Amino acid sequence: MSSRIKISSAFDGGNISLIEANEPDNIRVNIPTDTNSNFLQWFYFRLQGVMGEPCVITFENASDAAFAEGWYDYQAVASYDREYWFRVPTEYKDGKLIINHTPEKDSLYYAYFAPYSYERHLDMLAWSSSNDDCVNHDLGTTAEGRDISLLEIGRTQAKAKNIWIIGRQHPGETMSQWFIEGLLERLFDESHPISRSLLNHCRFYVVPNMNPDGGVHGNLRVNSKGVNLNREWLSPSEEMSPEVLAVQNKMAEVGVDLFLDIHGDETLPVNFIDGCSQIPSFDQRMADMESLFCGTLLAVSPDFQTNVGYENNHFGDETLTVAAKWVGETYNCLSLTLEMPFKDNELLPDPEVGWSPERSKILGADVLYPIYQVVNSPAMK
Repeated sequence: MSSRIKISSAFDGGNISLIEANEPDNIRVNIPTDTNSNFLQWFYFRLQGVMGEPCVITFENASDAAFAEGWYDYQAVASYDREYWFRVPTEYKDGKLIINHTPEKDSLYYAYFAPYSYERHLDMLAWSSSNDDCVNHDLGTTAEGRDISLLEIGRTQAKAKNIWIIGRQHPGETMSQWFIEGLLERLFDESHPISRSLLNHCRFYVVPNMNPDGGVHGNLRVNSKGVNLNREWLSPSEEMSPEVLAVQNKMAEVGVDLFLDIHGDETLPVNFIDGCSQIPSFDQRMADMESLFCGTLLAVSPDFQTNVGYENNHFGDETLTVAAKWVGETYNCLSLTLEMPFKDNELLPDPEVGWSPERSKILGADVLYPIYQVVNSPAMK
């Protein structure tokens, strides 16, 4: 490796394996697998020493990725300050992902999507807990000793609707925690009538990061045990999926009236909702609530659509192992998975940043409108 070129990833969420970097136009890397798993797709690394020089970074094992089809029309993100992330020219060719970019500074970062650090997660818990309407509950501990944290938010002491929102079961889907950050900021806005009304009649139970171990390790799909949490809901265990078990125990204690599981999709370049029509107990009441939720979000957000999404049999025999399906079946409630793209939203593209933290946060704030409509609908009474 040239003494002036350096590739590093020894930081929170970092993930890359260097093959060679002798010249800026011949930097070759591999994406390491997730912890104790064969999944691979998430990358996040720092490049130094090539300011002003055209760089070609080739991901040699891109075709081995969990969702290799997701590389088509995908553009990697980059940042000089780890605050503002922009898209850089990227192509998928002959089974390899190739970034062509000329850095304007001595140091910059490349990632699969804008990272959401563990420190920022802790900051989120701290500023949320400083609000008088919020209590930070400790639900337990991950396999590696990190806190499983729940934010309970509400104003009324009377009987209330219990709204559950979780993010980052798949730790590399960082847009989900950006989404929740935007939702919380809106929820804590005392001047906003939707927020005030919801807090007066509902309790929100928010788990911003279901998988802190996986996030720190730079995993795409699994926790530190190599387990995909979103296939554990039918039979979680303290040993392999303590995160899911802790949340289920709290749900059993307080109940669930509405559930949202926030994700990112590697392949589809749109925002969409996946409902519960596949579960055994799905009925007209649940269908009406799904229709009202999606229709309201469609009305308030040009970033949302309902024409493209998963097929009805997408999860097959695993249906009831998935969070939203298990919750819908167990609590007979509106239970949805909301998916955002790793790519750009093709219906409202932004060539500079693509789908981004900022747009994720806006969608998170906007989702309070459909929650408000459903909570006040006859089906929820």
